[in-house]
Amino acid sequence: MVELEKTKRRDFIKKTIYLVGFGALANSPLRIMAKEPEKTTLLVLHTNDWHSRIEPFPEIDKQNGGMGGAAYRAALIKSIREREGEVLLLDSGDIFQGTPYFNFYGGELEYKLMSAMGYDCATLGNHDFDNGIEGIISQLPNARFQFVNANYDFKNTALENVVKPYSIFKKKGLKIGVFGVGIELYGLVPEKLYGKIIYNDPIASANHIAAHLKLVEKCDVIICLSHLGYKYNNNKVSDLVFAEKTEHIDLILGGHTHTFLNEPVQVKNLINKNVMVNQVGWAGLRLGAIRISFEPFVNTNRAVYMNGEPAINIEKV
Repeated sequence: MVELEKTKRRDFIKKTIYLVGFGALANSPLRIMAKEPEKTTLLVLHTNDWHSRIEPFPEIDKQNGGMGGAAYRAALIKSIREREGEVLLLDSGDIFQGTPYFNFYGGELEYKLMSAMGYDCATLGNHDFDNGIEGIISQLPNARFQFVNANYDFKNTALENVVKPYSIFKKKGLKIGVFGVGIELYGLVPEKLYGKIIYNDPIASANHIAAHLKLVEKCDVIICLSHLGYKYNNNKVSDLVFAEKTEHIDLILGGHTHTFLNEPVQVKNLINKNVMVNQVGWAGLRLGAIRISFEPFVNTNRAVYMNGEPAINIEKV
């Protein structure tokens, strides 16, 4: 049995936050007077930057000794599924690189383990290119989950038509659009490893895809898997900046900066609506958990609200 850090569960939003779509009003008399329809809830689980941490940290490690590891995560995810039923399991990149397992097996174990855990979708981080584009392609047969990225142009590379801008998942009756954005590879990754991949502005790319998911695909919830980084002290695009300058996105699950957030951060987006940002460190030490509740309006219009759960620490048995 996996022991969890005894963190008091509480909503980080004291009031229900309604993100109203399709012209509905949150205080509509129809909604106040009519019988409340049942809510649909879905637990979104997520990781980032687990960097080939297959086994727990060695016991001699002063900070993380005995913690982490794929077996702990798998057991925790299994127990959550037994309790919750259907969940959405996502990763925000940098799956590869960090232990001898990657050096020896080239990512085979990482993809096989994620497939066994039932991941639904992931985006690409800069370290996922450490064996080049061909290194990713060679391991894709081991990945029974999808990869998304909306701001890399993969034209004329082996990843063209392999990594999609977005994917749509139907879980517990909800239609969920998931897309990815990645950091600029130039300066982080040798050019020979990412080849002809072109980096496009993540903000413009995200606004285009999110609008498509909301207005054309009619998704109930839109999630962005970001490998931009949580926050910087310069003008570099971070998740916080990205959240402020985009719209239609309900939840941003980040990576790259190895930031441990004890609970998601609420940001006002381009049109002054709330978007949640979360990141859960690195090395598989935490499993992020966000509960999304969806409540239809009685007049067939819809509103989404989210209750955040603190990140779950995965500790030694």
